[in-house]
Formats: sequence, C-alpha cells, structure tokens
Amino acid sequence: MEQQSHWNTLLQWAEAAEEEVLGSFRELDKTAEHNQWKVIRAFQRHKVSDFHFSGSTGYGYNDSGREVLDLVFADVFGAEAALVRPHFVSGTHTICCALFGLLRPGDELLYITGRPYDTLHKVIGKPGDGTGSLQDFGIGYAEVPLREDGGVDWDGVAARMNGRTKVVGIQRSRGYDWRSSFTVDEIGEMVRRVKAIRPDVLVFVDNCYGEFTERLEPTEAGADLIAGSLIKNPGGGLAPTGGYVAGTKEAVELAAFRLTAPGIGGEVGATLGTLRAMYQGLFLAPHLVGQALKGSVFAAAMFERLGFETKPSRDEVRTDLIQAVRFTCSEQLIAFVQGVQRAAAVDAHVVPEPWAMPGYEHPVIMAAGTFMQGGSLELSADAPVREPYIAYMQGGLTYAHAKFGVLNALQALAERELIVIKPYIT
Repeated sequence: MEQQSHWNTLLQWAEAAEEEVLGSFRELDKTAEHNQWKVIRAFQRHKVSDFHFSGSTGYGYNDSGREVLDLVFADVFGAEAALVRPHFVSGTHTICCALFGLLRPGDELLYITGRPYDTLHKVIGKPGDGTGSLQDFGIGYAEVPLREDGGVDWDGVAARMNGRTKVVGIQRSRGYDWRSSFTVDEIGEMVRRVKAIRPDVLVFVDNCYGEFTERLEPTEAGADLIAGSLIKNPGGGLAPTGGYVAGTKEAVELAAFRLTAPGIGGEVGATLGTLRAMYQGLFLAPHLVGQALKGSVFAAAMFERLGFETKPSRDEVRTDLIQAVRFTCSEQLIAFVQGVQRAAAVDAHVVPEPWAMPGYEHPVIMAAGTFMQGGSLELSADAPVREPYIAYMQGGLTYAHAKFGVLNALQALAERELIVIKPYIT
C-alpha cells in the first residue's frame, strides 16, 4: 500500500512538472522536426534505395551501401567526408582512431576543455607505458582546466599552445564533470579562437551524446574532425554496433588508415548485414533524440521540485543527452541507478552494483537494461561512486519510458526512506 501511495503521489508531481516544461518540449519538437527533414533530404540527394541495405562479405569491395552511407552522414553533418563503420567497437575506439590518425610522434595533443572522459585516459597514457598509448608513441599531451564558471581559459590555452601542438581536443559533453556541455555556437567560437592562435592546428571534437540535440553539428561550425558512437544518438537505437568520423577529406582519410591500414583506409570492410539498421537508425535518430531530451527535461523538473540540484536545469538549453543529478550520499546515488534499472524492459530483475569497470578510475554503477548492450540512446544511468555523488541519466527511445524511469528512481529512493515524497498540493 505504501508503494502504491508513493506512486500515486509521484504521478501528481509528474503532471505538474510536465505542465511546467511544455514550452521546452515544444522547442525540442521543433529541433527534432528540423533534423528529421535534414536527414530525409540527405537520403533523397544520395538516392538511397533498398539495394543499399544488402551489405557485403570478405573484403567488402564495391559495397555501394557502405559508400552511400558515408556520403549521407557527411551531408547530414555538413562535412566534406565521413567514415561510418560497424568495425568501430565503441566511441572510445572511434576517438582513438581519429587521434592516432591525426597525430605523429613528436606532435602534441592539447585538450582545452579540461580532463577528458575517463575511458580516454588509457588512450592518452603515459610516456613509455608499453600499452601503445599516444604518449607511449612519443605524442605529447597537455590539458587546460576550465575556468570555475565552466568556460575555456583562453589565457591558459594561449600560454600552453606551442610549436608541437598539432591537435586541439574538445569534449562536447560534460562527461563526469559538474559543468554545462558545450553548445555548437560555443564550439564554433573555440575553433575560431584556436585558429587565430595557430591556423595550422587541427580541431577535433568528441561529439558523443550531442548529435541531433541542436540544429547544427560541430563540423558545420568549423571543426576539422568529429567522432561518435552508433550505439548512442546517430544509431537511432537500431545500429547494433559501430561509430563514425566526419570532417575534412584529409582528416577522415587519416582516421580510416588507422582503422584498417595505410593505403587501404575506407575502401574495404565487409558490412555483414548491418547496413539496413544503420540507415534506418539514422533515419529515426532525430525523433528518438528528441524523445530522450524530453525525458531529461522531465527528470530535471521532477528532481528540482524535490529539492535536488540538477545540471542542466529544467529550463537550460540542451546540447547533449545527459542529465546530471547531485545527491548527498552514496546510498541515494545507488538507489537512483537501481531504480532506473527497475524501469527497464530488459533485465529489470537485475540489481546493478558498483564494480571496477575497465577504463574507469573509480567503482562505477550502471543501469543498462537495453536491447543493444551499452546502448545509451536507450534509457540508462551511470555514476562513479565517489564524492560529489552525481548520477548521470541519459536516453529513452520513447518519452514515456524515460518518464517511467524517473518515477521508478524516485520511488526507489522513497522506499528506502532516502527522500520524503510529500502529498502534492496545488
């Protein structure tokens, strides 16, 4: 009876929260519509037909579906070229290929948005670590911490750039930091300022979680190369694996040489029956990203009403999928993630626990009841179990599922007496 009482009260809170964010929902629908039309027009310009879904085996020579998919992605992202492959095993692998493609021994990579996401730390590595990391190959690395207000420290950037600096890295998403993600306009300003200091420097953007959240992409704002994962936004919940890079022809070709081999690049690579899902996933992506963004706005509205601090707030501009919520203790954080798992259609009976996940520096707890393993366009949540206790929720192929996840998470907190759900008063 008490659980049902919590649920009924939460539904009343939810109805009020939805009324409060109707204006944000309308803007998100307009962005989704714009991007949906952009994707359809790219399909039409490149004359996509059902025979492009057939795929290839062996070397994958003359795979017209693969070649046209590259053209469609480049068109959608406003880039000269793109490489879209099931052979990228994750977003980290895709970024790794991009960076190793652009950099050479003696060059330096400079991240101007602070320390990048945890899984890239091993890619960057340490000098002589023997793992084949960037620094193991004699590629230097430096980073400029963000200012306290979350902006780029341009004095620090100017002081740190030098003759070795070959690539400037930008992480669009907040990662595990308590900061705002960067908008495309902000990224465009970063590109302009970097090129003003050193015109020959290449600007790379980790675009994970950001695709289709705005009407433009970083390549349309001047980035030389961007990278992302197909089991996040652009795969539309259907792509079973893979990643993409997009940007200038030269930069994309260099990343392709790293993925396969110099002289081979993107000319080969059997697609093995994955093309239909990648095409259809891209078609669906703008709408599904819009659904997930609505879920994030709803989450912010609900948690703020119950006294929690959120980033972004319910009325803040969205430029990625991620919704961060700050808790006061590890018990609240763990209950939240376990509550999101309880809302899943797949593996709802599984109770996630913190564990030492490869590539992460602290124990991580993850809710991932997804059809695609690790598919974070689907409803999911994760958090490093460390202070400050911040959980990160993303995804939801439908708004109704994202809403269900938020309500289940709040109910889990209430059942463990970690929050008090008071009766809603109008």
